[in-house]
Amino acid sequence: MRLRSGLRAVLGIGLAVSLSGLVGHSLAAAITAGLAALLALFTVTDSTVRKQAVTTALLPVVGFPVLALATMLHDYSWLRDGAFLAVVCAGVYARRWGPRGHALGIFAFMSFFMTQFLHAVPAQLPELYAAVLLALAASSTVRFGFWCYEKRVPPPVVPAAEPARGLARVTTRQAVQATVASAFALGAGQFLSEERWYWAVGTVWWIFVNTTSRGETLVRGFRRVAGTLTGIAIGLVVAVELDGAPVPTAVLVAVCVFGIFYTAAVSYTWMMLAVTLMAGLLYGLLGVLDHDLLVLRLAETGVGALGVALAVLIVLPVSTHATTHAWVHRAVQCVHTCTADAAARLAGDPVADPARSVAELELLLGRVRLSLAPLVHPLSPLRGRKDRARQVLALLDDCVRDVRALARIAADAEASHDARLTAACWRVERAVEALTTPGRTYEKDEPVTGEEHAAEVTALVHVHAIVRALEQLAAPLGARPESSSAGNC
Repeated sequence: MRLRSGLRAVLGIGLAVSLSGLVGHSLAAAITAGLAALLALFTVTDSTVRKQAVTTALLPVVGFPVLALATMLHDYSWLRDGAFLAVVCAGVYARRWGPRGHALGIFAFMSFFMTQFLHAVPAQLPELYAAVLLALAASSTVRFGFWCYEKRVPPPVVPAAEPARGLARVTTRQAVQATVASAFALGAGQFLSEERWYWAVGTVWWIFVNTTSRGETLVRGFRRVAGTLTGIAIGLVVAVELDGAPVPTAVLVAVCVFGIFYTAAVSYTWMMLAVTLMAGLLYGLLGVLDHDLLVLRLAETGVGALGVALAVLIVLPVSTHATTHAWVHRAVQCVHTCTADAAARLAGDPVADPARSVAELELLLGRVRLSLAPLVHPLSPLRGRKDRARQVLALLDDCVRDVRALARIAADAEASHDARLTAACWRVERAVEALTTPGRTYEKDEPVTGEEHAAEVTALVHVHAIVRALEQLAAPLGARPESSSAGNC
């Protein structure tokens, strides 16, 4: 999946930039085309191809007005800064509407950011608009025409709908946090540089992307600084020496694009290394790259990360514990769904599809890993919570492994149904209810008739293993959130 995503991105973005050059666009417009194509391929993650196409078509609707506003406010610093903060707030708040709101918010923010990066003025708007439309058409041709593989990909996991309102909503809290952090970064960034201050705000924005709790955000900030530092070190050796030479720079930018898409799902540090090196190469094309510029970028990144840390710790903090438990609860509920679907399939129900549930479970486990990352981080000083977090991950890994094996058995046309599966699946459901219902306890049942021979029935072996893993999860998850004991992970 990551390989296909990276190769398709290189193809789509390369096509967009090439077409922009063929029609005679300026270098600034060509860079705009490349960034627009990158954003369309990277941020649009709706659950179906049709929804992805609609979201892609809506990108200019939010991007063009922001682009125009940003170009017109260049000479009015106070108005420009206020408008940028408003875009940040609206962009983060839009995440409450799911993947589409998330993608549109990012595109709006980056439209404002691009004008600062390129120092675009109103006279360039027609060319920039044309470049964006051309880029979206090119990248969409590749994504939905030449290389459309999303139909075989499980939809991305998104947070469950929040019943709360106002500041009780996580998206609202994050919008406030991001705005406060951006205001700090904007002021401190302008103190460091009147021309490149927007780097600090960009750091704030991208640290907040795909995070929920303060712990996730702090770890992401640390990884961004680490990735930026490494990327700058490589840039000093590579980008500065190239000095904007067109052919090798274009080749290395393509490598960076591939690296961004290939590493995004597994390492934010590596992704930021690729982003930082690509930015350095683009500045080389623009003829403004030197050692001092790269050092300034690191300083602006540090300022942005500091602003994020202060905001998530002081302004309406969202605890890591609450977020983690929400994702773990969704994961164990999905374990029950997988087990029930497999049992139904073995019983002869042709509609039951355990493979779909297993795919969702694996995505949920990835989200649990991201949520627990602050606790299992090597620098985490909370040893007790780190051990419990590792225990949770190990037990969920066990569940996924047995669920995956159970789904394979259910997919076998010759597999038969054992009546004891019904009782075993009922135990899975009761174990899940005990984990996800406050105050609920789980009492182990006496073995049902014939259960002592479960080892002879492969499907039952896996179901019983799932039950044992769920029972053991009760220890690290059993305490109340306000406790400092077992459940605080």
